[in-house]
Amino acid sequence: MSALDRTGTGLEYLQKIVSGEYGNVPIGDHVGFRMVEVSKGRIVFSGDPGENVLNLIGTVHGGYAATILDSALALSVLSSLDADSNFTTLEIKVNYVRPITPGMAVRAEGNVVHAGRRVATSEARLTDSEGRLLAHGTTTCLILPRKQ
Repeated sequence: MSALDRTGTGLEYLQKIVSGEYGNVPIGDHVGFRMVEVSKGRIVFSGDPGENVLNLIGTVHGGYAATILDSALALSVLSSLDADSNFTTLEIKVNYVRPITPGMAVRAEGNVVHAGRRVATSEARLTDSEGRLLAHGTTTCLILPRKQ
């Protein structure tokens, strides 16, 4: 099954991706990261950015950090939703702290800060294998009824 074939609650769906029952998050396959842990309100991605995501100065493009953080931010919100709810991102804010180099193992952890009936917020941290902060971000998501 594809990662786009959502069934059940957000958490149940994401657990199927982590277990391998569903495919990886499509953007993760494209740029080099995958979901490795999920619980209600929390998600973890691991990544290994390659030369395909470099900028012209030889470091990993900021878009890679923004992409993996956006996935952690948004999907931590999804992990808190029931089967009848969906979401869309209203805004995202990313702060870059250290450069990322090709082949550097990274970890993005997203956690829900607030899960209301109409709005949810979350925060995420991107770290290297030594736990050093590379970037961090926040998001606000609008909760919507799911069209099935």
